[in-house]
Amino acid sequence: MASVSADDVRDVINVSSAEVPDAKVLKMIKRAEVTLELETDKESDYSNCADTEKEFITILAAIYAICYLTGGSAVGLSFSVGDQNVSVLSKAPQLCHSLLRSTPSLGKSWICCSVCHRISL
Repeated sequence: MASVSADDVRDVINVSSAEVPDAKVLKMIKRAEVTLELETDKESDYSNCADTEKEFITILAAIYAICYLTGGSAVGLSFSVGDQNVSVLSKAPQLCHSLLRSTPSLGKSWICCSVCHRISL
């Protein structure tokens, strides 16, 4: 089993603890964990989770951190930075919608299905 740390989240976006303190990142991790639970209808624990859950929580928390650093906002899987608004699920291709929910593959500046790689921020 894996666990998500504040350093894991900061490492994704290459920031320091001075830029985004542990307490703030841990709140983002918890929010990402709750979002994962809502999307999958199953309980999750960021301190003891599967690798796929760790990936989802880590990257979603990193996106929350980007929003925090840039003055944007994030609620669940919807993000706003400046005049850019993204609702991840509304942009998901129909065929891959369930894959995004169950087995996400997330990266620094992209949120995408591990099959089609089509959804981006």
